[in-house]
Amino acid sequence: MSTTKSGGPSPFSEEEVAAATAGPSTDPELDDLEAATIDAPDLETPFEKVVARARKLSEQQVKNVIESVLFVAPEPQSLDQLFDATGIDRERLQKGLEALQGERREGLAGIVLHEVAGGWQLRTAPESGDFVKRFLKVKPQRLTRAALETLAICAYRQPVTRPEIEDIRGVDSGAVLKALLDRRLIKIVGKKEEVGRPILYGTTREFLEFFALKDLNALPTLREFHELTEEHQEIVEKEAPRPTAAGTVEALADPEFQQRLAEQEKASEAALEALEQAIDTADTTTKAVSKVLDPPKPPEPPPGTPPDGGSAPPAPTTAGS
Repeated sequence: MSTTKSGGPSPFSEEEVAAATAGPSTDPELDDLEAATIDAPDLETPFEKVVARARKLSEQQVKNVIESVLFVAPEPQSLDQLFDATGIDRERLQKGLEALQGERREGLAGIVLHEVAGGWQLRTAPESGDFVKRFLKVKPQRLTRAALETLAICAYRQPVTRPEIEDIRGVDSGAVLKALLDRRLIKIVGKKEEVGRPILYGTTREFLEFFALKDLNALPTLREFHELTEEHQEIVEKEAPRPTAAGTVEALADPEFQQRLAEQEKASEAALEALEQAIDTADTTTKAVSKVLDPPKPPEPPPGTPPDGGSAPPAPTTAGS
């Protein structure tokens, strides 16, 4: 006899329970019959009707349509792709995207709208990322220092060859390049026209999506990177515990501290002098190269001077002279 979850006897026998919980069985009387078609035919709405319907949408409805399409899209969608899907005029699409981006931005929504890889994509807000990863039970995608170095060289120097990458890094980069190719963060873009025809590498659309970049022009310049580094240093200094007054006084009174400070000042002055000397040397070299590539032109001879530099022929005399 079977029992219920509460522990009491079940009104059904074990055979009846097994029959009810078994998979779907075919009725013997229907074995010889062919199943009827119960799915309606897939009739796609003509694009002209989609465009006509899209013209009647309000601005709020346009935003809703865009949000719905981007929600189910597996990758960033461009204006042309959104137009093909919705029939909404591109100008209205652009306005709707900008309005939706203003509503779905970091700090206001759990899903934010980003312009990445030449298109638009809905993404999880950064402050919710850890919770979403825990729910999905996925490991965060992180790159090693070697991978980041190689990827940065490919991004800023592309198209670039493996020997050029290894010349900058100073170590073999074949295994790292293979891993980046497998992750589809870089791709082969051709071969360089030189001896051996080495393979050229460049970044992919997945690279732009991975780093949430609109295009390669969105990469920070070296100057911006330096300023960003200084900004991070300021943040670390603000968040780091400040030394107490007593500790500061003791440090200043320490003779070794004073000596280290003096050595640092000398090193800074030496580095500054070396930098100035290098700048002067570069200026001198630039001027010398300019003289070689663009030598000064000789002064033009006065009018009447023969081309060979000789004296001008005497003026003809008249009969009465």
